[in-house]
Amino acid sequence: MKQWPRLDLEDTIGDVLRKAMRGYRIDVKALAEATNIAERSIEDWLADRGAPDAAEAARLAAPLGMEPLRLQRRAAAAWYPGEVATPLVRRHAQLPHPSNGYIVQAAHDEPFAAIVDPAGDPQALLARLQERSLEYAYLLITHKHDDHCDAAGAVAAAYPEARIVMHAVDAPAIGALAGKAMPIRKGDRLPFGSRNVIELIPTPGHTDGSSCFRIGDLLFTGDTLFAGSVGGCFGDRFGYADLLTNIRRELFTLPEATAVLPGHGPPTRIGWERSENPFFSNEDART
Repeated sequence: MKQWPRLDLEDTIGDVLRKAMRGYRIDVKALAEATNIAERSIEDWLADRGAPDAAEAARLAAPLGMEPLRLQRRAAAAWYPGEVATPLVRRHAQLPHPSNGYIVQAAHDEPFAAIVDPAGDPQALLARLQERSLEYAYLLITHKHDDHCDAAGAVAAAYPEARIVMHAVDAPAIGALAGKAMPIRKGDRLPFGSRNVIELIPTPGHTDGSSCFRIGDLLFTGDTLFAGSVGGCFGDRFGYADLLTNIRRELFTLPEATAVLPGHGPPTRIGWERSENPFFSNEDART
């Protein structure tokens, strides 16, 4: 049975260009001057009216700190991650938000499970959680944005034994529950069932408290890393350079086969992102 529907990539070519331009603080006029490409063309691409051809993408890559061939493939819509089988994970759409939520079971023969990023319509989410007889041990929250945590209160009320795990910097977003949230520190590990652990990985950049959760060969990245892209930066203390550095240092050093379950878009793998993500270079692929 195919587990995952074919989801659109989170970012269009316009989104990719916009994020890099914001990261390097380069506007349309400056990018046009650096690439000898008309401002009108760049504005059209940012609005997803067409896309740069191979030669144009190659000229855009250098001032945007991107790998030319990777940017060319994204512009041509020539890359999509392969199928990722994750039998211990169930994804659910978090309507009305366009985000992914996840239920991850510790092992096939154990009832212990964790909920990643409880958001969206609380009743729909609770109905989904009740479909199977699982013991929810944790609410794992990657960051503070509503489309990843606005159902935390309802879920916590329904499953009071589940421990809330969220970075202290972002935890005020869940209101009074913040006082009950277990903080996230680099290197911390939580027991998960009888044979697994949850590794807590702070990756500030998208927000100042953005974090990822690793469970064996599964990596839940929130809005830090997407298939073929990265998150936008909305923090006060950390920014674009921090985001890319944390992905390189904390995520790209994981085994290539590690499945990436992002907060938006389709699943991918660390190896595919190291070799195809245009925000990184071929040197990163050799990490």
